[in-house]
Amino acid sequence: MTTSDKPQMKNRIEELATSMSPEQEAAIRTLANELHRVNEAVMNCVQKGLSVELQRVKRFHSEEGYWGDMIVPIIVKQK
Repeated sequence: MTTSDKPQMKNRIEELATSMSPEQEAAIRTLANELHRVNEAVMNCVQKGLSVELQRVKRFHSEEGYWGDMIVPIIVKQK
């Protein structure tokens, strides 16, 4: 990411934040909290001698055209 991309990203984030419903904002907070837990679990695995790759296995679609990536961990134990 270049320095010139940062203002554009910030504007896009602010635009999204002001156009979300309370339910959408709550869903984003839940996702952020759960991703934090996933990141902690990944760090724990790495500290225990494992390598972890999160890989997209499919994409979930709603009838309204929205989508989200579904992921699984690929674990490698070093010899």
